Amino acid sequence: MPRDNFVKMTTQPVPRLIGTLCVPTIVSMLITSLYNLADTFFMGRINTQCTAAIGVSFSVMAVIQAVGFFFGQGSGNYISRKLGAHDYEAARRMAAAGFFFSLLAGTLILLIGRLFLTPLCVMLGSTPTILPYTERFLGIILLGAPFLTASLVLNNQMRFQGNAFYAMIGIVSGAVLNIALEPLFIFGLGLGITGAAIGTVISQVMGFVLLLYMDHKGNNISISYRAFRPSWTALSEITRGGFPSLTRQGLACISTILLNKSAGLYGDAAIAGMSIVTRLALFVNSFVIGFGQGFQPVCGFNYGAGLYHRVREGFWFCVRVGFLFLLLVAICGACFSPEVIGLFRRGDPEVTAIGVAALRWQLITLPLGSWIILCNMMLQTLRKPVRATIMAAARQGLFFIPCLIILSHLLGLRGIEMSQMVSDLCAALIAIPLTYAVLRELHRDRTEGKVGA
Repeated sequence: MPRDNFVKMTTQPVPRLIGTLCVPTIVSMLITSLYNLADTFFMGRINTQCTAAIGVSFSVMAVIQAVGFFFGQGSGNYISRKLGAHDYEAARRMAAAGFFFSLLAGTLILLIGRLFLTPLCVMLGSTPTILPYTERFLGIILLGAPFLTASLVLNNQMRFQGNAFYAMIGIVSGAVLNIALEPLFIFGLGLGITGAAIGTVISQVMGFVLLLYMDHKGNNISISYRAFRPSWTALSEITRGGFPSLTRQGLACISTILLNKSAGLYGDAAIAGMSIVTRLALFVNSFVIGFGQGFQPVCGFNYGAGLYHRVREGFWFCVRVGFLFLLLVAICGACFSPEVIGLFRRGDPEVTAIGVAALRWQLITLPLGSWIILCNMMLQTLRKPVRATIMAAARQGLFFIPCLIILSHLLGLRGIEMSQMVSDLCAALIAIPLTYAVLRELHRDRTEGKVGA
């Protein structure tokens, strides 16, 4: 079965192959982002403080996801290259290592987070009026950390093997369950923000169970404890492939904390408004991320097989499609910004005004996200750790944090609203020299050897 998959990944026309692989990943990303939006939508029906508390808690959720993507992307990258090179035993050992390491890491997050819950909520940017809601929500969300980290590993490993359909079923089922449970717990049982957290954790556990079941279907490399051989070598390989994801998600966490603290100077409405826009941007970009995730196994397999022209073809195909999609979204979003923000917080004109302004600023550079995201994904899959880490750090850390500090000081709330736009522009520019050299190296034939580090 792995050999059949190898033939498919290295011989089918690249656009058709990516199109087949990206449909499940796009659906997975959109549904996952949708259930993140569902929290914001339902909390907006309660009060501004609940909406803001969800935004504050997003930082910890980003850390949990960062750890999951670190082990998932790191092990998945390695697995796809080894499958491309027909080394199935090494791929099997790495699948087990990534899974069990992630379970341990998720458990540590749970224990540390619960132990320091109140100071953690304050550090994340909770104001005195938001703090009680953040503690209730985050205290429960942390219980799902081990299941979420392990689920992300299973999802990424199956996807990098070219079996995105099985990965989609597990992720989408958990997300759909969450969307169904939240209104029941929040409004039906009258649990409010506590109900939102309970629904999220239940859906994460069920999603984990289903993903573990799907991992034993088809031609997936099944997780086996007997194949788990913890070693520094395995951790080193995971780090090389996963560190860019950890950097990107980790900096997103830091950026969110700074954003909440900066916006908090202008009241709870500012935190709520910026939180809504952050979730909306994540939802829109999830299409391109899903599209890029369809490209990654194609990139890994064909790079491992020395078919560099297929890597280049897939990269440019994804950049073009992603750019056109985001351009269309930006135009529509600019025309209907008040209506979009109003969906998440009616009855608070201050939240709406701040959200509309921030959304319109971000939409200016939204189409550049295709270039930024695809460059990062290709560099990471080709295991260019330095370039990939710089690229991953650019949008949410290297540029966003300085922009937020400088522009908020110079322009106040308006500077906070436009910080992401300026950061995206800078990230798109730095991606040019980082990616151009690698694309040139990929012109070499297999007979000239693998592309340098």
